[in-house]
Amino acid sequence: MKLLGKELSLAAHPTSLVFAFLGCLVMVPAYPGTVVFMFGCLAPYLTLLYTRETNDAWFTALLPVAKREIVKGKFLLTLSIQLFQLLFSIPWAALRGPLSIGNNPLGMDATAAWYGFGLTVYAVFDVLFLPAYYKNGYRAGRAFVPAALPPLLMMAAVEGAAHLPSCSWLDRPAAQDLPGHVLILLLGMGCYAALLSLAYRISVRRFEKVDL
Repeated sequence: MKLLGKELSLAAHPTSLVFAFLGCLVMVPAYPGTVVFMFGCLAPYLTLLYTRETNDAWFTALLPVAKREIVKGKFLLTLSIQLFQLLFSIPWAALRGPLSIGNNPLGMDATAAWYGFGLTVYAVFDVLFLPAYYKNGYRAGRAFVPAALPPLLMMAAVEGAAHLPSCSWLDRPAAQDLPGHVLILLLGMGCYAALLSLAYRISVRRFEKVDL
């Protein structure tokens, strides 16, 4: 918790913390909901750009912590922002019904399946971006560009699936469709946990070879 506190108070870029609250966008009519996931990917990218300019890695290395702990702090921050963003969106998504906001004509509404897809998007981005960044702990932009493309394609596929008759059940909150939604959510949770763990192990191994 001390590591996370240090990251939130000293290392996190202010914009990335704002992005964490943008889960409320799921309530906006005719807004592509998967854009919320992109904000969750931009947050760690902007933070690592910011920490590069503030020499955060060098500063943290002066503390009584191992290199592994430096990586762990950034992973805890990424995990916290991404999960908070999704959890924060839940009450806003629940308000769509009472406020009589109809189905999103642009893509998928925030069903349980949508959250499962969101976790998968985060997982794919994190496992591509973070280990690539920790090859040298410096070139965030070079790591971000190739890591962002697969999530963008996944987001487009999720939005497009809502318009396919065979996949329309993904966008329906009907009781008979709930088991399928929950299954996708559980698969997303498993994918997120597995790929983030893999990304952490690879990142630690690479960063330990970096000469700070």
